Amino acid sequence: AEDEIILFEKDMKEFWTKLKSIYGTEQISQTLALRDSCKESIKVLTEKWSKKLKEGDLMIDKIHEYSDEILQKSQRISENQERLTVIRSNLNEEKEQKEDLTNTIRELKEELMKKKEIISSKNKAAKERVERLCKSKELFEERLGLEIRRIHNEQLQFIFRHIDHKDPDKPYVFTLSINKQGDYEVTSCTPALDCIAEFQLKVRETNNFSAFVANIRKAFTALSHK
Repeated sequence: AEDEIILFEKDMKEFWTKLKSIYGTEQISQTLALRDSCKESIKVLTEKWSKKLKEGDLMIDKIHEYSDEILQKSQRISENQERLTVIRSNLNEEKEQKEDLTNTIRELKEELMKKKEIISSKNKAAKERVERLCKSKELFEERLGLEIRRIHNEQLQFIFRHIDHKDPDKPYVFTLSINKQGDYEVTSCTPALDCIAEFQLKVRETNNFSAFVANIRKAFTALSHK
């Protein structure tokens, strides 16, 4: 802009020199006034556009600052979105693990309830068997000379007498329990009988307890005659 002004002033001087040689003083004075007016207008315009250019430069700087700030915010938003994606993924994994754990706990509870029902059923059956044996006590005592005692751990002790003619009061004893499977199990036998395992197996198969007790008494009797 300054170069254009200088060139314009040079042209004006040349024009003024030519004009002086052609026109008189009055015309020259008018021309000078016109020139001064043009120069003032040019000066005002120059200052105005110089101010506009400075404002434009400031505006550009502001735009650059805003652009940098927007870029930084965009980067932070992108980073936050990535972290949010990771958090969501972790939450989904924790949710799946929680569901798996809940299902496992439910299955374990169901299994435990079934086992409790089975154990309760077996315990009930065992108690019923013991009760039936106790109810048969008088019958066994009368016919077989047998005494039945309830001892620790819900076991029954069977005591036979009048087997050995030489010593009628000599006791022949075996102890019976109901195991976890709900089967009869002889836990002790005095004196020992070789056939006790066979009798135990047979009563489990037939559930004929009276025959089981009678067979053991017969075995004790046979042993006393040896």
